[in-house]
Amino acid sequence: MSIGQRQFSPIFSIFIFGILSLTICGCADKKEEKKIIAKPLKTSSKLKVIFDSDANNELDDQHALAYLLFNGDTFEVDAVTVNATYNGGDIQGHYDEALRVMKLCNLNDKVTLLKGANGNFIDISNAWNPENYDGQEGVDRILEATKKDTLVIIAVGKLTNIALALKKDPSFAERTKIVWLGSNYPEPGEYNQDNDTIAMNYVLNSNIPFEMVTVRYGKPSGTDAVKVTKEEINRKMPGLGPTSIEPVTGRHGGEFKTFGDYSVSLFEYIDYHGDPPSRPLFDMVAVAILKNESWGERKMIPAPVLINNEWIERPDNKRKIAVWENFKKEEILEDFYSSLKNPVPVTK
Repeated sequence: MSIGQRQFSPIFSIFIFGILSLTICGCADKKEEKKIIAKPLKTSSKLKVIFDSDANNELDDQHALAYLLFNGDTFEVDAVTVNATYNGGDIQGHYDEALRVMKLCNLNDKVTLLKGANGNFIDISNAWNPENYDGQEGVDRILEATKKDTLVIIAVGKLTNIALALKKDPSFAERTKIVWLGSNYPEPGEYNQDNDTIAMNYVLNSNIPFEMVTVRYGKPSGTDAVKVTKEEINRKMPGLGPTSIEPVTGRHGGEFKTFGDYSVSLFEYIDYHGDPPSRPLFDMVAVAILKNESWGERKMIPAPVLINNEWIERPDNKRKIAVWENFKKEEILEDFYSSLKNPVPVTK
Protein backbone atom coordinates (compact mmCIF):
# COMPACT_ATOMS: atom_id res chain seq x y z
CA MET A 1 0.00 0.00 0.00
CA SER A 2 1.40 3.42 -0.89
CA ILE A 3 1.96 6.14 1.68
CA GLY A 4 -0.97 8.08 0.27
CA GLN A 5 -3.29 5.22 1.13
CA ARG A 6 -2.24 5.09 4.74
CA GLN A 7 -3.39 7.32 7.56
CA PHE A 8 -1.46 8.21 10.71
CA SER A 9 -3.17 9.46 13.86
CA PRO A 10 -4.42 13.05 13.33
CA ILE A 11 -1.84 14.41 15.75
CA PHE A 12 0.93 13.14 13.53
CA SER A 13 1.65 14.22 9.96
CA ILE A 14 3.51 12.45 7.23
CA PHE A 15 4.69 13.84 3.95
CA ILE A 16 5.12 12.31 0.52
CA PHE A 17 8.61 12.98 -0.74
CA GLY A 18 9.83 12.82 -4.33
CA ILE A 19 12.19 9.93 -4.90
CA LEU A 20 15.79 11.14 -4.72
CA SER A 21 18.44 9.16 -6.59
CA LEU A 22 21.35 8.28 -4.32
CA THR A 23 24.03 10.93 -4.73
CA ILE A 24 26.46 9.44 -2.28
CA CYS A 25 27.76 5.95 -1.81
CA GLY A 26 26.51 5.11 1.63
CA CYS A 27 30.35 4.85 2.40
CA ALA A 28 15.20 -8.59 50.83
CA ASP A 29 11.82 -9.23 52.15
CA LYS A 30 8.93 -9.17 49.80
CA LYS A 31 7.42 -5.70 49.96
CA GLU A 32 3.72 -5.03 49.85
CA GLU A 33 2.58 -4.63 46.26
CA LYS A 34 1.97 -0.98 45.41
CA LYS A 35 -1.36 0.27 44.20
CA ILE A 36 -1.08 1.90 40.80
CA ILE A 37 -3.52 4.61 39.80
CA ALA A 38 -4.40 4.23 36.15
CA LYS A 39 -4.77 7.28 33.94
CA PRO A 40 -7.96 7.45 31.88
CA LEU A 41 -7.52 6.24 28.34
CA LYS A 42 -7.71 8.75 25.53
CA THR A 43 -10.47 8.35 22.97
CA SER A 44 -8.20 9.19 20.03
CA SER A 45 -6.27 6.55 18.13
CA LYS A 46 -3.00 5.35 19.60
CA LEU A 47 0.24 5.68 17.69
CA LYS A 48 1.79 2.33 16.84
CA VAL A 49 5.57 2.27 17.06
CA ILE A 50 8.72 0.19 17.01
CA PHE A 51 11.42 1.39 19.40
CA ASP A 52 14.97 0.93 18.01
CA SER A 53 17.64 1.43 20.66
CA ASP A 54 21.25 0.95 21.74
CA ALA A 55 19.91 0.27 25.21
CA ASN A 56 23.20 -0.47 26.95
CA ASN A 57 25.03 2.70 25.90
CA GLU A 58 24.42 4.95 28.93
CA LEU A 59 21.11 5.66 30.69
CA ASP A 60 18.83 7.77 28.51
CA ASP A 61 17.69 4.79 26.42
CA GLN A 62 16.36 3.05 29.52
CA HIS A 63 14.38 6.11 30.60
CA ALA A 64 13.00 6.60 27.09
CA LEU A 65 11.90 2.97 26.95
CA ALA A 66 10.21 3.08 30.36
CA TYR A 67 8.50 6.34 29.43
CA LEU A 68 7.20 4.78 26.22
CA LEU A 69 6.05 1.56 27.90
CA PHE A 70 4.14 3.49 30.60
CA ASN A 71 2.21 5.61 28.09
CA GLY A 72 -0.23 3.01 26.84
CA ASP A 73 -2.93 5.65 26.46
CA THR A 74 -0.84 7.20 23.65
CA PHE A 75 1.24 4.36 22.17
CA GLU A 76 1.04 0.76 21.05
CA VAL A 77 4.44 -0.93 20.81
CA ASP A 78 4.83 -3.60 18.16
CA ALA A 79 8.41 -4.43 19.12
CA VAL A 80 11.64 -3.22 20.66
CA THR A 81 14.74 -3.76 18.54
CA VAL A 82 18.33 -3.17 19.59
CA ASN A 83 21.61 -2.43 17.82
CA ALA A 84 25.16 -2.23 19.14
CA THR A 85 27.20 0.95 19.56
CA TYR A 86 30.79 1.21 20.69
CA ASN A 87 30.15 2.27 24.30
CA GLY A 88 27.63 -0.45 25.05
CA GLY A 89 29.40 -3.66 24.15
CA ASP A 90 28.10 -6.22 21.69
CA ILE A 91 24.49 -6.84 20.78
CA GLN A 92 23.82 -9.18 23.70
CA GLY A 93 24.56 -6.44 26.21
CA HIS A 94 22.04 -4.12 24.56
CA TYR A 95 19.46 -6.89 24.47
CA ASP A 96 20.01 -7.70 28.15
CA GLU A 97 19.64 -4.07 29.23
CA ALA A 98 16.41 -3.58 27.27
CA LEU A 99 15.11 -6.80 28.80
CA ARG A 100 15.85 -5.52 32.32
CA VAL A 101 13.72 -2.44 31.71
CA MET A 102 10.91 -4.47 30.17
CA LYS A 103 10.92 -6.85 33.14
CA LEU A 104 10.76 -3.92 35.55
CA CYS A 105 7.73 -2.70 33.58
CA ASN A 106 6.18 -6.22 33.67
CA LEU A 107 5.99 -6.15 29.88
CA ASN A 108 8.74 -8.58 28.81
CA ASP A 109 6.16 -11.25 27.99
CA LYS A 110 3.82 -8.81 26.20
CA VAL A 111 6.17 -6.77 23.97
CA THR A 112 8.57 -8.47 21.55
CA LEU A 113 12.30 -7.77 21.98
CA LEU A 114 14.63 -8.59 19.07
CA LYS A 115 18.31 -8.23 18.20
CA GLY A 116 19.27 -6.00 15.29
CA ALA A 117 22.70 -5.22 13.89
CA ASN A 118 25.85 -5.87 15.85
CA GLY A 119 28.07 -4.34 13.15
CA ASN A 120 27.89 -1.25 10.93
CA PHE A 121 26.07 -0.80 7.66
CA ILE A 122 29.08 -0.80 5.34
CA ASP A 123 30.48 -4.02 6.79
CA ILE A 124 27.14 -5.79 6.58
CA SER A 125 26.57 -4.45 3.04
CA ASN A 126 29.97 -5.66 1.84
CA ALA A 127 29.03 -9.21 2.84
CA TRP A 128 25.37 -8.79 1.89
CA ASN A 129 23.14 -11.85 1.80
CA PRO A 130 19.48 -10.87 2.09
CA GLU A 131 18.66 -14.32 3.44
CA ASN A 132 21.30 -14.31 6.17
CA TYR A 133 22.78 -11.08 7.52
CA ASP A 134 23.80 -9.40 10.77
CA GLY A 135 20.71 -7.84 12.33
CA GLN A 136 18.24 -9.95 10.35
CA GLU A 137 15.94 -10.78 13.26
CA GLY A 138 15.21 -7.18 14.18
CA VAL A 139 15.32 -5.75 10.66
CA ASP A 140 12.96 -8.38 9.24
CA ARG A 141 10.50 -7.63 12.04
CA ILE A 142 10.62 -3.93 11.13
CA LEU A 143 9.90 -4.79 7.50
CA GLU A 144 7.09 -7.22 8.22
CA ALA A 145 5.42 -5.01 10.83
CA THR A 146 5.27 -2.07 8.44
CA LYS A 147 3.64 -4.27 5.80
CA LYS A 148 0.89 -5.25 8.19
CA ASP A 149 0.11 -1.93 9.83
CA THR A 150 0.84 1.79 9.89
CA LEU A 151 3.51 2.57 12.46
CA VAL A 152 6.39 4.91 13.23
CA ILE A 153 9.97 3.86 13.99
CA ILE A 154 11.42 5.69 17.00
CA ALA A 155 15.19 5.29 16.54
CA VAL A 156 17.38 6.44 19.43
CA GLY A 157 20.71 4.89 18.46
CA LYS A 158 22.64 4.60 15.23
CA LEU A 159 20.60 4.14 12.04
CA THR A 160 22.05 0.80 10.95
CA ASN A 161 18.83 -1.18 11.33
CA ILE A 162 16.89 1.43 9.35
CA ALA A 163 19.46 1.51 6.53
CA LEU A 164 19.44 -2.29 6.35
CA ALA A 165 15.65 -2.31 6.11
CA LEU A 166 15.86 0.12 3.19
CA LYS A 167 18.58 -1.94 1.52
CA LYS A 168 16.63 -5.17 1.75
CA ASP A 169 13.30 -3.64 0.75
CA PRO A 170 13.33 -0.12 -0.75
CA SER A 171 9.52 -0.03 -0.61
CA PHE A 172 9.93 0.17 3.17
CA ALA A 173 10.31 3.93 2.62
CA GLU A 174 6.67 4.14 1.55
CA ARG A 175 5.28 2.43 4.65
CA THR A 176 6.50 4.39 7.67
CA LYS A 177 8.44 7.37 8.95
CA ILE A 178 11.53 7.57 11.13
CA VAL A 179 11.82 9.79 14.20
CA TRP A 180 15.52 9.77 15.03
CA LEU A 181 17.23 11.09 18.13
CA GLY A 182 20.61 12.13 16.79
CA SER A 183 22.95 14.75 15.32
CA ASN A 184 24.33 18.11 16.34
CA TYR A 185 23.07 19.51 13.04
CA PRO A 186 24.16 21.96 11.70
CA GLU A 187 27.38 21.16 13.54
CA PRO A 188 29.30 17.84 13.48
CA GLY A 189 30.12 15.47 16.29
CA GLU A 190 27.30 13.48 17.89
CA TYR A 191 27.35 9.91 19.23
CA ASN A 192 24.50 8.28 17.29
CA GLN A 193 25.55 10.05 14.10
CA ASP A 194 29.22 9.10 14.44
CA ASN A 195 28.54 5.44 15.25
CA ASP A 196 27.38 4.81 11.68
CA THR A 197 27.64 7.90 9.47
CA ILE A 198 27.30 5.83 6.31
CA ALA A 199 23.96 4.43 7.49
CA MET A 200 22.78 7.95 8.29
CA ASN A 201 23.74 9.24 4.83
CA TYR A 202 22.04 6.24 3.23
CA VAL A 203 18.82 7.10 5.04
CA LEU A 204 19.13 10.82 4.25
CA ASN A 205 19.54 9.94 0.57
CA SER A 206 16.46 7.73 0.53
CA ASN A 207 12.90 9.00 0.26
CA ILE A 208 11.73 7.74 3.65
CA PRO A 209 9.97 10.42 5.75
CA PHE A 210 12.57 11.42 8.33
CA GLU A 211 12.46 13.59 11.45
CA MET A 212 15.70 14.50 13.24
CA VAL A 213 15.41 15.26 16.97
CA THR A 214 18.61 17.24 17.52
CA VAL A 215 21.09 16.71 20.35
CA ARG A 216 23.36 19.78 20.07
CA TYR A 217 25.78 19.24 22.94
CA GLY A 218 26.12 22.26 25.19
CA LYS A 219 23.42 24.29 23.45
CA PRO A 220 19.96 25.20 24.77
CA SER A 221 18.25 24.40 21.46
CA GLY A 222 18.83 20.62 21.50
CA THR A 223 17.83 17.68 23.68
CA ASP A 224 21.05 18.24 25.63
CA ALA A 225 19.05 20.90 27.48
CA VAL A 226 16.56 18.32 28.83
CA LYS A 227 18.80 17.35 31.73
CA VAL A 228 18.44 16.29 35.33
CA THR A 229 20.70 16.37 38.37
CA LYS A 230 21.56 13.39 40.53
CA GLU A 231 19.83 15.13 43.44
CA GLU A 232 16.61 15.40 41.43
CA ILE A 233 16.70 11.71 40.51
CA ASN A 234 17.40 10.68 44.10
CA ARG A 235 14.49 12.82 45.27
CA LYS A 236 11.88 11.95 42.65
CA MET A 237 12.57 8.48 41.29
CA PRO A 238 12.73 6.03 44.24
CA GLY A 239 9.86 3.56 44.10
CA LEU A 240 8.28 4.93 40.92
CA GLY A 241 6.64 2.49 38.55
CA PRO A 242 4.78 -0.75 39.25
CA THR A 243 6.38 -3.47 41.33
CA SER A 244 7.95 -6.08 39.08
CA ILE A 245 6.84 -9.68 39.30
CA GLU A 246 10.39 -10.77 40.08
CA PRO A 247 13.49 -8.89 41.23
CA VAL A 248 15.71 -7.75 38.37
CA THR A 249 19.50 -7.76 38.66
CA GLY A 250 20.82 -4.40 37.48
CA ARG A 251 23.59 -3.66 35.01
CA HIS A 252 25.88 -2.67 37.88
CA GLY A 253 24.65 -5.31 40.30
CA GLY A 254 21.98 -5.15 42.97
CA GLU A 255 18.36 -6.23 42.71
CA PHE A 256 15.44 -3.97 41.84
CA LYS A 257 11.67 -4.25 41.75
CA THR A 258 10.77 -0.85 40.31
CA PHE A 259 12.17 1.11 37.41
CA GLY A 260 12.45 4.15 39.67
CA ASP A 261 14.87 2.36 41.97
CA TYR A 262 16.86 1.12 38.99
CA SER A 263 17.04 4.69 37.68
CA VAL A 264 18.68 5.79 40.92
CA SER A 265 21.27 3.05 40.48
CA LEU A 266 22.00 4.04 36.88
CA PHE A 267 22.64 7.62 37.94
CA GLU A 268 25.26 6.37 40.43
CA TYR A 269 27.42 5.15 37.55
CA ILE A 270 27.47 8.06 35.12
CA ASP A 271 29.54 11.18 34.55
CA TYR A 272 28.01 14.61 35.11
CA HIS A 273 28.71 17.89 33.36
CA GLY A 274 27.91 21.56 33.79
CA ASP A 275 26.88 23.72 36.72
CA PRO A 276 25.00 22.27 38.47
CA PRO A 277 26.37 18.88 37.42
CA SER A 278 23.66 17.16 35.40
CA ARG A 279 22.92 14.55 32.76
CA PRO A 280 20.61 14.87 29.72
CA LEU A 281 17.84 12.38 29.01
CA PHE A 282 18.24 12.86 25.25
CA ASP A 283 16.34 9.81 23.99
CA MET A 284 13.27 10.45 26.08
CA VAL A 285 12.58 13.61 24.07
CA ALA A 286 11.99 11.62 20.87
CA VAL A 287 9.11 9.86 22.62
CA ALA A 288 7.85 13.09 24.18
CA ILE A 289 7.45 15.05 20.94
CA LEU A 290 5.45 12.18 19.45
CA LYS A 291 3.17 12.31 22.46
CA ASN A 292 2.82 16.10 22.34
CA GLU A 293 4.31 17.95 19.37
CA SER A 294 3.97 21.29 21.19
CA TRP A 295 6.92 20.26 23.40
CA GLY A 296 9.34 21.11 20.58
CA GLU A 297 9.63 23.18 17.41
CA ARG A 298 9.66 21.48 14.02
CA LYS A 299 10.95 22.89 10.75
CA MET A 300 11.45 21.42 7.29
CA ILE A 301 14.79 21.65 5.47
CA PRO A 302 16.30 20.19 2.28
CA ALA A 303 18.05 17.00 3.38
CA PRO A 304 21.77 17.65 3.96
CA VAL A 305 24.48 15.02 4.07
CA LEU A 306 27.57 14.58 6.27
CA ILE A 307 30.91 14.33 4.43
CA ASN A 308 34.26 14.23 6.23
CA ASN A 309 32.49 15.23 9.44
CA GLU A 310 31.00 18.36 7.87
CA TRP A 311 27.37 18.94 7.06
CA ILE A 312 26.89 19.73 3.38
CA GLU A 313 23.75 21.72 2.66
CA ARG A 314 21.83 20.91 -0.50
CA PRO A 315 19.38 23.80 -0.94
CA ASP A 316 18.08 22.49 -4.27
CA ASN A 317 17.33 19.05 -2.85
CA LYS A 318 13.64 18.28 -3.30
CA ARG A 319 13.86 15.69 -0.54
CA LYS A 320 12.90 17.42 2.72
CA ILE A 321 13.37 16.27 6.30
CA ALA A 322 12.06 17.63 9.60
CA VAL A 323 14.39 19.03 12.25
CA TRP A 324 13.19 19.27 15.86
CA GLU A 325 14.69 21.82 18.28
CA ASN A 326 13.89 24.15 21.22
CA PHE A 327 12.30 21.62 23.55
CA LYS A 328 10.17 22.41 26.59
CA LYS A 329 12.24 20.80 29.30
CA GLU A 330 9.92 21.36 32.26
CA GLU A 331 6.82 20.04 30.51
CA ILE A 332 8.63 16.95 29.25
CA LEU A 333 10.16 16.08 32.61
CA GLU A 334 6.91 16.71 34.45
CA ASP A 335 5.13 14.32 32.11
CA PHE A 336 7.88 11.73 32.53
CA TYR A 337 7.54 11.71 36.31
CA SER A 338 3.74 11.68 36.03
CA SER A 339 3.89 8.70 33.68
CA LEU A 340 5.89 6.70 36.21
CA LYS A 341 3.63 7.70 39.11
CA ASN A 342 0.49 6.73 37.22
CA PRO A 343 1.59 4.27 34.53
CA VAL A 344 -0.63 2.96 31.77
CA PRO A 345 1.21 -0.08 30.38
CA VAL A 346 1.24 -0.32 26.60
CA THR A 347 -0.60 -2.98 24.69
CA LYS A 348 0.47 -4.54 21.42
